[in-house]
Amino acid sequence: MAGMSGGVTRSDPVPADAAASGATEGRPFDAFPLPEAVRAGIRAAGFVRCTPIQEKVLPLALAGRDVAGQAQTGTGKTAAFLITIFTRLLTRPRPAESAAAPRALVIAPTRELVAQIADDARLLGQATGLRIHAVFGGIDYRRQRAALAAGVDLLIGTPGRLIDYWKQRVYDLRHVEILVIDEADRMFDMGFIKDLRFLLRRLPPVDRRQAMLFSATLGYDVMELAYLFMNEAVKVSATPEQVTAENIEHLVYHVGRHEKLALLLGILRREPGARVLVFVNTKRAAERLERYLRANDFAAAAITGDVDQRQRLRVLADFKEGRLPILVATDVASRGLHIEGVTHVVNYDLPLDPEDYVHRAGRTARAGASGKAISLACEEYVEGLEAIERYIGFKLPFEIADDHMLVEVRHPPREPHRRRLPPAPAPGGARRRRRGRR
Repeated sequence: MAGMSGGVTRSDPVPADAAASGATEGRPFDAFPLPEAVRAGIRAAGFVRCTPIQEKVLPLALAGRDVAGQAQTGTGKTAAFLITIFTRLLTRPRPAESAAAPRALVIAPTRELVAQIADDARLLGQATGLRIHAVFGGIDYRRQRAALAAGVDLLIGTPGRLIDYWKQRVYDLRHVEILVIDEADRMFDMGFIKDLRFLLRRLPPVDRRQAMLFSATLGYDVMELAYLFMNEAVKVSATPEQVTAENIEHLVYHVGRHEKLALLLGILRREPGARVLVFVNTKRAAERLERYLRANDFAAAAITGDVDQRQRLRVLADFKEGRLPILVATDVASRGLHIEGVTHVVNYDLPLDPEDYVHRAGRTARAGASGKAISLACEEYVEGLEAIERYIGFKLPFEIADDHMLVEVRHPPREPHRRRLPPAPAPGGARRRRRGRR
């Protein structure tokens, strides 16, 4: 996966052109006491001024305080904690007894998010000389293990793979100086909280390390985690009253379920050159939609939770680089992916959880750009619309899809069915049938 520059994601922190054009009035990074190697990485990424969450977090974090931060996705939290990590590691000598053990640990819930954080870390930390490794499931088990065993300064991983290598004694957690928990609310949603607590209990005491926690929401469960595993964390928030970005144009089409596909094709044909992320609620729906889009001359691919990791990374790379204009995804892709240039998010299925609407819509309109979030509200999912509007705090504008917006749908060829052999008869079954006919 690509990092924050070089044709992809500079959407987490604020890019230089946005700052220069007056899109942000944040504090310049030059105003912070940062090592020259960190400044070099910031320049390489093209960042000039802070986003609101960076401006609130960095003064506290650079002073050594624990921070629990709430911010919308795509607001710059990744750069905030990476700048803090690199500054701390460069300004404090490595203890001799720590040898090759990680000094900084970042825990994130998904493989995609871990890979993205690692790419961003390599960009921002390119001049630091620090060893950065990412570990997550799906690929390169032995290679990741070997790299980790050879020594690491900043370790980024998913809870399961981190525990796996720790139990094998590949690395040691006793020398971690700074901890980051990213997407903490998602840890609860995905059932990772026990694994997370397992890791946190093996770190140094809270008064011997610094900790940072980031979450889209700071509810009771997340703050209890902060209370137990952080040292008097300062709570900061850069979330405005409107929980979705202001430069997203929202629109809901009320449409029958049987018309959704024809409407989606009509929308795509009216938006040539768009880079579109289409969300569905199930794996089966994603696979079906990919086949129909291809049958109607749209280059598209689908990623779901059980797609092979190598294939997922290839598809994501093609989408990020612009070689693939349409990506179909379940909610595995709605959090933690920083993709530059997504012009449209289409909720082919309205999300079942209102929070997921925010995370999905947050894939567009990043780093000061504008974008559209279009939802197709059919009879199957329309009941969730009211809950979404309560959560985001405003009514979504809507239209009724006219017939002229619907286009003719070509059906893909039927997939060949494997011929199923009849089951073998149970032992003695034939004799029992013969006796039954007498």
